[in-house]
Amino acid sequence: MKFDLHTHHDRCGHAQDRIRDYIEAAIAAGLQVIGISDHSPYFGSPEDHAQPLIAMAKSEFPRYVAEVLELKKEYASKITVLLGVESDFFPEHVDVYRQEYAKYPFDYIIGSVHLSGGVSIFNRNRWKHLNDAEKIAHKEEYYRLIAESARSGMFQILGHIDAMKGFYPAFSDIPTPKVDETLQIIGEAGVAIEINTSGKTKDVGGWYPSHAMLERALHYGVEVTFGSDAHIPSRVADDWEEVRRTLKDIGFKHWVYFQNKEKQVVPL
Repeated sequence: MKFDLHTHHDRCGHAQDRIRDYIEAAIAAGLQVIGISDHSPYFGSPEDHAQPLIAMAKSEFPRYVAEVLELKKEYASKITVLLGVESDFFPEHVDVYRQEYAKYPFDYIIGSVHLSGGVSIFNRNRWKHLNDAEKIAHKEEYYRLIAESARSGMFQILGHIDAMKGFYPAFSDIPTPKVDETLQIIGEAGVAIEINTSGKTKDVGGWYPSHAMLERALHYGVEVTFGSDAHIPSRVADDWEEVRRTLKDIGFKHWVYFQNKEKQVVPL
């Protein structure tokens, strides 16, 4: 069973091509399941389209859902198409997001922390001129938010849980027990993490999370899934076989995907 739960398309303003193109790419790559999970609108903003190069407009969201559901029917004989969304996590707006998502039949929701301390996790400048204690504080705030997202009950999957290293590879070496504490919370909450292969498109290279974090995730009983985080159709299922082999080498026996928010277990 080959699947990819993390894909985007042109509605978010920074990905290429239409949803249909990602489904066709999935079929060509031999997938049995493809999840569509574009960036959620900024539901906490008073504006309809608060960040046009980051996420779709609020008014576009119903059309997004309708298109995925229509394509799910159209392609049913060729591939299972799942309705997902990659949701930002803002603790102060949790209720608003929860109410919006309740309107639609999502197969799964990916919860991703993209802003920490009010700054993008991919902002290279946040690390300039910080001393060691301040770097630890930045990392711990990031993992505090991830832990809170795991406890929220809103998500089946947590997205790219060490992506703050994307443009700052030294992030992984900042020492703090908060990483293990967060993995334990994720395991206890029963939320899956994704192996996200888009790290190879950033300075850090490789995947999110690191192999070392995956070993710790196994220790804490954390479920894992796969997401290419494709922003172009050619990246659908990128490194899928290599990820599967790596997980087996680490000691995982299975990985999961979600349909109607129910966990589907797939042997590795």
